[in-house]
Amino acid sequence: MIRRLVALIAAAFLAGCVGPSGGSSSPGTAALPSRSRSGPHQRRSQSLIQHVVIIVQENRSVDDLFQFLPGANTQAYGYNSLNQQVPLQPEPLTAPYDVNHVHESFETEYRGGQMNGFNLVYEICNPGSGSQCPPSSVAAYGYVPQSEVQPYYTMAATYTFADDMFQTNQGPSFPAHQYLVSGTSTIRNGSRLRASENPVEPDGKHEGGCDAPPGTFVTLINLAGRETQKAFPCFRRVSLMSEMHTAHVSWRYYQAGAGAGLWRAVDALEPIWKKRIDFTRHVTNPPSQVLTDISQGTLASVVWVTPTALASDHAGQTDGSGPSWVAAVVDAIGESQYWNSTAIFLTWDDWGGWYDHVAPQIYNSYELGFRVPLVVISPYAKLNYVSQVPHEFGSILKFTEETFNLPSMGTTDVRADDLSDCFNFSQPPTPFTPITAPLGASYFLKQSSQSSRLPDD
Repeated sequence: MIRRLVALIAAAFLAGCVGPSGGSSSPGTAALPSRSRSGPHQRRSQSLIQHVVIIVQENRSVDDLFQFLPGANTQAYGYNSLNQQVPLQPEPLTAPYDVNHVHESFETEYRGGQMNGFNLVYEICNPGSGSQCPPSSVAAYGYVPQSEVQPYYTMAATYTFADDMFQTNQGPSFPAHQYLVSGTSTIRNGSRLRASENPVEPDGKHEGGCDAPPGTFVTLINLAGRETQKAFPCFRRVSLMSEMHTAHVSWRYYQAGAGAGLWRAVDALEPIWKKRIDFTRHVTNPPSQVLTDISQGTLASVVWVTPTALASDHAGQTDGSGPSWVAAVVDAIGESQYWNSTAIFLTWDDWGGWYDHVAPQIYNSYELGFRVPLVVISPYAKLNYVSQVPHEFGSILKFTEETFNLPSMGTTDVRADDLSDCFNFSQPPTPFTPITAPLGASYFLKQSSQSSRLPDD
């Protein structure tokens, strides 16, 4: 009994250790699981899938973008910090303001689970052409009229819409894009410190990556939720790309511009960035090149498609062409040789500060964030289906790992589900019906790459 008691005490002590950064974990601030290298996932029925396409748009919550989708869990009002009911107001997709959405903004809006602090964050107003910005106290309480984003509604209503999809991190675009390729934003394998904000260059620009100039830093968050440390935004960390490289699975990342950037996730992955030949082969600019690759029959097995600023849906930056841009990519795949072997995941990288009424589960000091939309498009996706199973960014990564027999990265892909409920692999492949949109593929093929640098948010 004494030996057993000593063993239990030792185990408890070890469980409280957090490694090089010191401190101890406590409920709500648990460390990431250790990285698993136990072998590949067992390939399941989605072996019918030979291509995974991850389309990433910018900064929208479920209540903001899909307010009127039948069957979806949306709410047309919210509450403010005085517990007063605030009706959501229609705001154009091109409204000239952005709601602040750094980590502090998440905590302010979340308010310990009350979900009533959305009136306390500030807006970044960029008035132009006589457009007006609403008062900050109501700026976050908005929704995009369905008529402005009808292609999104068409995709969501035809295939699978996940209304319980959560952004994994509680912060802005740069760390969110790291989660979309690694399932984490830690600065290196085994670290307990996560990049939690957008990096800042010496001249004040919000850019980041291994190409960033010396003196650039990104704020880090520790297990206790304190943001007191900084690091250069170039990470020695596992990613889905490195796993695919080892397994000889082809991949490509489509982005606007080159070098350091908030949405250019691969530039911050040092193991990939250092291999310049591999990096230039796999990272492609501009995003519209994906349309050419599809038509030429050179689509990689796994691709990420990020937008230009104008087609991004990012509040205060977009010109409203995002729904047409996404429809162009989906139509290109749907009308190609790839349709019967492809799963498309359309999601948004963060909530953008917009109101959402569903409180996320809190795993630690930086996970989970608010809901973001997820649309699953595939000949094997369930039709006219609303998934109410909890998902997060790691769910997309886990589906990809299982599809291509890749090992777990040991990050949030461990706890995440694999989106199984969104598919029916026993059904015959659904024939593709083109998505009607105001702008066609030719419009985007003629555009030059637009800057994807975000305003100071």
